[in-house]
Amino acid sequence: MILAQRIMLDSEQRGKQSMPSRVQGRIQKVDRPVKTGIVLALLATAGLVGIGLAQETGSQASIVPRTKAGEPAVAQPKANIRVDVNTVLIPVTVTDPLNRFVTGLDQEVFEISEDKVKQKIISFGSEDAPLTVGIVFDTSGSMGPKLEKSRQSVAEFFKTANPEDEAFLVEFNDRPQLVTPLTHNLDEIRTRLTFTQSKGRTALLDGVLLALRTMKKAHNPRKALVVISDGGDNSSRYTESELKNFVKEADVQIYAIGIYEPYSARGRTPEELSGPGLLTDISEPTGGRHFIVENLNELPDVAAKIGIELRNQYVLGYSPMNPARDGKYRKVAVKIIQPRGLPALHAFWRTGYYAPTQ
Repeated sequence: MILAQRIMLDSEQRGKQSMPSRVQGRIQKVDRPVKTGIVLALLATAGLVGIGLAQETGSQASIVPRTKAGEPAVAQPKANIRVDVNTVLIPVTVTDPLNRFVTGLDQEVFEISEDKVKQKIISFGSEDAPLTVGIVFDTSGSMGPKLEKSRQSVAEFFKTANPEDEAFLVEFNDRPQLVTPLTHNLDEIRTRLTFTQSKGRTALLDGVLLALRTMKKAHNPRKALVVISDGGDNSSRYTESELKNFVKEADVQIYAIGIYEPYSARGRTPEELSGPGLLTDISEPTGGRHFIVENLNELPDVAAKIGIELRNQYVLGYSPMNPARDGKYRKVAVKIIQPRGLPALHAFWRTGYYAPTQ
C-alpha cells in the first residue's frame, strides 16, 4: 500500500535514532507541542463505502513532527480509488509520546475489532486523498479581539490543502449562515473572512448542524469540519442532545479549536464555562479532537497542526464479520502491536458507526 514516508521535516533535526531496519525511521524535534494528542477518524459511510489503494513494496517507519507555521508540506502521491460496498474504512493517526506523527508502519502493526470481535484487515495504505472541509467560524460579539488570529489560523490550515480539496464556510453568531458554498477556490473563503465582523450571541450548535447538512453535498470521500469558537452556546434552536445524535450518524471528522481565557480568569458566563466540554463532546466521538488555546499567538500553529494531521493518517479497511444490515451502532477499536525499537505509540480513531439498513 502507499505509505507516506515523511510529510514534514523540522529544521531543528535531532538526528536519526538507531532502530531495527524493518522499522528504522527518523525522530525529530517538535516545534511547540500542543497540549492534547493527535486524533483519528472513522470513514465508514452509511453504505459502507470502501476505498482501494494502490500497492507499493517495502516500508519504513518514520516519526514526523508538527510543522512550523507557514512551512510547506511535501506533496504526496495520489491514490487510486475504487468502490467496494462491503468495506469499512478507518483512517488512523499514530503518534509517539512527544505528539510526533509516526508513518511508514506495516499492516501487521494494527489490529481492528468491531463489537469486540477481531476483524481481518483487507486493505491498508497511507495517502493524501482529497478532502472536503467545512470551516465553522464564530463571529459572535466576544470574538472581536480574536478575529485576526482566527483568520490567520484558517489561512495556515489551507496551506496543507491539495488541488482537489474543496471547502465551504459557515459563520455563526445569533444564527448560522452558509456564506461560502462548496468551492475548490480556497481564496474565496480567505477573502470572505477578511470582511467578517463580530456581533451578537453564539449559536454554536446550529452552526455545526448547518455545516453537517452542507457536508451531504461533498464530492470527496474524506470529510472534516474545523470549528473555531471561544465559548459555549447561548442562542441555538437545537439542543446539545440533538446535535450529538446527528454527529454520531454523520460520516464527518470534527476538529474544534476552543479559544479560552485561563480557568483562573473571573467573569466567565456559564455558557463560556461549558464551552470546553461541549466542543470535546462533539469532536472526540467523530475521531477528531478539541484543541484548547489560551494564547492567541498559538492559533495559527494549532490550525496548521490539524491540517498536517489530516495528511498523516493510515487507512485501514475491513469487511465486517457481522453482515447484518440492522442499522445498529457498532463500536470499533484499533490496537497497535508495539514495534521493536520504537517508543510507545498511540493511536486515535472514531468510536464506531451505524450499520446500513438495506
